[in-house]
Amino acid sequence: MIRIGNASGFYGDRFAAVREMLTGGPLDVLTGDYLAELTMLILGRDRLKDPARGYARTFLRQMEDTLGEAADRGVKIVTNAGGLNPAGLADRVRELACRLGLDVAVAHVEGDDLLPRAAELGLGRPLTANAYLGAWGIAECLRAGADVVVTGRVTDASLVVGPAAARFGWARDDFDALAGAVAAGHVIECGAQATGGNYAFFTEHDVAVPGFPIAEVHADGTSVITKHEGTGGAVTVGTVTAQLLYEIGGARYLGPDVTARFDTLTLTGDGPDRVRISGARGEPPPPRLKVCLNRLGGFRNATTFVLTGLDIEAKAALVRDQLERALEDRPPAHIRWTLARTDRPDAGTEQEASALLHCEVKDADAAVVGRAFSGAAIELALASYPGFHVTAPPSDASPYGVYSAAFVGAAEVPHVAVLPDGSRVDIPPAPATREPSDVDDAPLPEPLPPGQPTRRVPLGTVIGARSGDKGGDANLGVWARTDDAWRWLAHALTVEELRRLLPETAGLPVHRHVLPNLRALNFVVEGLLGEGVAAQARFDPQAKALGEWLRARHADVPEALLAGHA
Repeated sequence: MIRIGNASGFYGDRFAAVREMLTGGPLDVLTGDYLAELTMLILGRDRLKDPARGYARTFLRQMEDTLGEAADRGVKIVTNAGGLNPAGLADRVRELACRLGLDVAVAHVEGDDLLPRAAELGLGRPLTANAYLGAWGIAECLRAGADVVVTGRVTDASLVVGPAAARFGWARDDFDALAGAVAAGHVIECGAQATGGNYAFFTEHDVAVPGFPIAEVHADGTSVITKHEGTGGAVTVGTVTAQLLYEIGGARYLGPDVTARFDTLTLTGDGPDRVRISGARGEPPPPRLKVCLNRLGGFRNATTFVLTGLDIEAKAALVRDQLERALEDRPPAHIRWTLARTDRPDAGTEQEASALLHCEVKDADAAVVGRAFSGAAIELALASYPGFHVTAPPSDASPYGVYSAAFVGAAEVPHVAVLPDGSRVDIPPAPATREPSDVDDAPLPEPLPPGQPTRRVPLGTVIGARSGDKGGDANLGVWARTDDAWRWLAHALTVEELRRLLPETAGLPVHRHVLPNLRALNFVVEGLLGEGVAAQARFDPQAKALGEWLRARHADVPEALLAGHA
C-alpha cells in the first residue's frame, strides 16, 4: 500500500495544509494540485510580465516552511505547481534546498506547453496552450530517486497515478489498476471537498476546519480514502460520492493513460472516516490529448444598482433606458442586464427591501468599457430613480479571458521526464488507444409503487448534489442516499424535469448519464457558462452552486422517503 495525501485543491487553498499533512500522521507521498483552467490564464498573464514566472509561487513559500520536514520524514512531494514553467520552479526548489542545507533530489516533467507550436498544430494564437499529460513522466522521476517532482499541466489524477505506478511497477496496459488509481486521484485532487468541504449535507458533520484527504492505494488499484486521525471534517460514502461526481461527464472518464469506467466503482465503508473504492475497470485511453487554451477576450466592466422599495421593475426599466442612451455614441459590443429580486414586501430592514440590478459590459477596447461606462452610470445619481445608489465606486475596465478546449494526437505532444541528474527521458504515448464513445445507460431500477402519498418539499431533503464547470459547460451530479430514494430519483429527475426546475437550462443541450453503482445521475449542461469562468458570463461563473439551487427547488416527494424529516 502507498499512502498518498493531498494538501492543495487550487491555487489559493489553505496555506498551512502542507505542514498539517506532513506532521499529522504517516505519508509516503504528498501531492498538491494548483492548476485550473482559470489558473492557467492567471499564470499566462504573469509570464507576460516576466518570462521567468508562470508557476504557482505559493508552493515555493510553502516549501520554505516544510521542505526540511518532508525530507526528515521521507515524504516525496509531487505537484503540478510548475504551471507554465516547471523547469523554472524546479530550479527555485533546488536553490531553496541548497540554502536550507538539504540534500533533496528535484526532477520535473515538461512537454505540455504547446504555445510555441500552437499555429503549427492548428490552435491559433492563444495566450496559453497546454496539453494534459499523464502519469508516466512522474513515475519515471520517482523511480530515478526524485524527492520532489514538479510538473506543468498533467491531469489532476496523475499526481496520484504516477506515484502508485512507480511503487507497484504497473505496466502501461494494467488498465484496471490504473483506473482504480485515477478514481482515488479524482477524489483527493480537490482537497477538503473529499472530507466534508462543500458537502450537501454539511450540517451532519463538523466541517469548520476539515482535514485534507489521503488515498491508501493498493497494488491492484483499490484504495481507501481517509484523513489523518483527529483532523476535522468527515470521510463518508456520501462525501466520496460527491467528489466522484464532480466535473465529470458520462461513465467513461477519459485520461491520457487510461479510460476509467466510473460505472464499475463500488464504495463501501471501511471504518470511521474510511471509504473503500473497489471494482474499477479500465480501458485504453483515447488517441488524442485534451489541450487547455486561454485567450485574452477583451475588457469588461460592471456596476450594480440598488433598487429599494416600491416599483422595482419600473425603476430597473428607467435606469436601464437612461444608461443605454448615455452609451449610444460608443456602445459596448456586449451589454448584459440581470435583475435579482432579492427584495421582499413590508421588509423589516432596508437591505431586505432592496433588489439588485447588475449591468455588465464587454468590448475589445478598454476605453469603451472603462470610465466611459462607469462614469455614465454614476452621472445618473441625481437624475434617475428614487433611492439611487450603487454597490461600489466607478472602476476601470479589466481584461478577461476566454477558455476553450482542443484535441491533438498524443504523438504530437512531447512528454519528457527531466531526472534529478539532468538527464532527459522521453515518455512515449500510450501504445494502445481506443476512440471514446458514450456508454449505454444502465437499466433503471424498478420505480416505487404508484399512488403513494407525496409532500411538496425541497429536493435537497432527500438528494445530494455537487456541481462545477468544464469550460463553458456545467456539470451537475445528483445522488440518493438510500435504495428507495434512488428508485424515485432515477425516474423523477428527467432532463425535462431538470429544465423545468432550472429554467436557465431550458434552451440548452442537456445530457443525462446514469450511474446506478453510485445511485447517481450526472447532467452536463452545454453552454451554460458561455466562454468559461474567466469570461464571467454568469452570476455563478463556475456553476459551483448550481446543485444547491436544484436542491432548493420544491418537488412532490413520496412521503415514504421523508421519514424523520419535518
